[in-house]
Amino acid sequence: MTEKADQDRALARQARLVSIVIAGTMILWMAAQWIGGKLGLPERYVFLFDLFALAGFLWALIVTWQIWRKRREIE
Repeated sequence: MTEKADQDRALARQARLVSIVIAGTMILWMAAQWIGGKLGLPERYVFLFDLFALAGFLWALIVTWQIWRKRREIE
């Protein structure tokens, strides 16, 4: 029973990390868009911020899928 509880705690910790990454990525992306507009940065830099945000969201999606798979194996 403790092994299952340990696995649940590990998955919960991973899920919290994913939620922090999603929220942080969104906040940083919005801030970068706003600052880029205020400073008049060229579009290539704004596009670079978009790519970084997509990378963060893709990572979060992949880890969320892994958490979902592990939860199904436990049950």
